[in-house]
Amino acid sequence: MDVIYFGAGCFWCVEAVFERLNGVSQVVSGYMGGHVKNPAYREVCNGTTGHAEVVKVEYSAEIISYEDLLRIFWTTHDPTTLNRQGADSGTQYRSAIFYTTEVQRIASLESKSNYATEMWQDPIVTEIKPAGDFYLAENYHQDYYTNNPDQGYCSIVIPPKIAKLRASFSQLINK
Repeated sequence: MDVIYFGAGCFWCVEAVFERLNGVSQVVSGYMGGHVKNPAYREVCNGTTGHAEVVKVEYSAEIISYEDLLRIFWTTHDPTTLNRQGADSGTQYRSAIFYTTEVQRIASLESKSNYATEMWQDPIVTEIKPAGDFYLAENYHQDYYTNNPDQGYCSIVIPPKIAKLRASFSQLINK
């Protein structure tokens, strides 16, 4: 399995999108990109750890290409808003790709300058960096949307992202 880490706002949203894909074996929520070891959700939310909310995506490149994962990443969040996704504001909600291989780094940079730039009129602010230490988020964050679909935030913010996924990438979704 290959691994990539995506930050695209609230990890509940990102997890709900990527766990629906063929070839993705596991998606887990966590924190990356900061300077505090073993951060807790409350610390990350106060903005002092430097961490972003991210998802770790384990996937089989034989079933789903990294390029498809990138296209889904660019389509299901707004990579032009610095430290913000919708009403969620703060550095923990920044748009980020934390790559694990040189191939991913090159593909991410090319995709950012080509595909994402074609999709979005404003400049792309997504950071692309090597993966560092990944800290697993608390258990109640894992599979949050699956376990809490009627929770207010989930019922308003996540369905439009899943609808975008279905509209643009139906051939890649688990049946």
